[in-house]
Amino acid sequence: MASNPNYCNITPEIESLATMAKENSRIDPGDFVKYDVKRGLRDLNGKGVLAGLTEISDIVAKKIVDGQEVPCEGKLYYRGVDVEQLVAGALKEGRFGFEETAYLLLLGKLPTKEELDGFTKQLSYYRSLPNNFVRDVILKAPSHDIMNSLARSVLNLASYDDRADDISLPNVMRQCVQLIALFPMLSVYGYQAYNYKSGSSLYIHAPRPELSAAENILSLLRADSSYSFWEAHVLDICLTLHAEHGGGNNSTFTTHVVTSSGTDTYSCMAAALASLKGPKHGGANIKVVQMFEDMKEHVRDWKDEDEVRQYLQDLLDKKAFDKAGLIYGMGHAVYSLSDPRANIFKKFVEKLSREKGRNEEYELYSMVARLGPEVIAGERKMYKGVSANVDFYSGFVYHMLDLPLELYTPIFAMARVAGWSAHRIEELINMGKIIRPAYKYVGSHADYVPMDQR
Repeated sequence: MASNPNYCNITPEIESLATMAKENSRIDPGDFVKYDVKRGLRDLNGKGVLAGLTEISDIVAKKIVDGQEVPCEGKLYYRGVDVEQLVAGALKEGRFGFEETAYLLLLGKLPTKEELDGFTKQLSYYRSLPNNFVRDVILKAPSHDIMNSLARSVLNLASYDDRADDISLPNVMRQCVQLIALFPMLSVYGYQAYNYKSGSSLYIHAPRPELSAAENILSLLRADSSYSFWEAHVLDICLTLHAEHGGGNNSTFTTHVVTSSGTDTYSCMAAALASLKGPKHGGANIKVVQMFEDMKEHVRDWKDEDEVRQYLQDLLDKKAFDKAGLIYGMGHAVYSLSDPRANIFKKFVEKLSREKGRNEEYELYSMVARLGPEVIAGERKMYKGVSANVDFYSGFVYHMLDLPLELYTPIFAMARVAGWSAHRIEELINMGKIIRPAYKYVGSHADYVPMDQR
């Protein structure tokens, strides 16, 4: 709570300023067509405008058939390796895969056992915060928004780094490995601080060097530090699937843009966090969970297809939930027929739901995944197919793992920092010009009018 009771008040004067800004800042939608502006840097088919090159990951959503580009089942590759094979490989060998994934993204090759052991030891080495950092930074001003708390902590770490502004490759590599190691601690401690401020007990567990990132997240979060083997593996899969998704997603593009200016690693990661926080990006899985909670309240029979279909129709008609006209978790900027991450998730969600005794909810999710695209296609002109995306299932997974809603997006960040780091390093190695797209001025020119004549 702000110490000044008027700190958050919106006065009538501020309301007036906002209204004036709205009146004087509108752009004619027709101008975007007139000047062939690719809104959102995407064409009418949703395809992104080519802004750069990368070797870090590849998203495949179309294939060439008889000389024509047609939608296909989605595929995601990290450094050329199918992410489905990454997940399967770790599970088959009974180990955790996120650390291997981070190594692959950063260094461009799958590690040997010795290389992975060495990298894991580096992560453990850097998994410690400066003296009194928790007390002086995290506990001092707790926030209900853990993403804001995380960004603040990341920026504060720069004050403890004597080489914060050094963008030489070895130093940036050190900073990136350090942040990959620290994001779980900063996020969970931020949540514990907020929880304590709200009247709950304060738990600040130290990370354990022998544990994986997924195990440490659960150990740091839970009062008794307990977790099952399967819970940790499912969370590890979440981290692997969220670690990277091409250079064009909003937060990774932000990473490239900010890195191209020559700024420091801490500022770069704080900017990426600010981008990821948005409900159209990393915050989408929260909306999915909230939508399903509302659905469960208003749909009497979860097995009745007609009743579920009507609720989905009400969502599109802005009559249900937040009245935004959206079925959250449906559709993706790139994928059409399927999101490969959602397909992988679905296999493990079913098993976890059985373990947690939540089969009915899983069946409801499956029904919505099937009916959602049909309802959307019946209402709107589609330039490409629509299917359940990764956010559709990830929120349900976190819910079943008893993870607090406040940590859903930070968990995304704990994973994606590996991808951001890889892209930051790639941009630094290949950096040429600062990234500066053009905006066309469509206003009119006016003469300056002296104050007494206005």
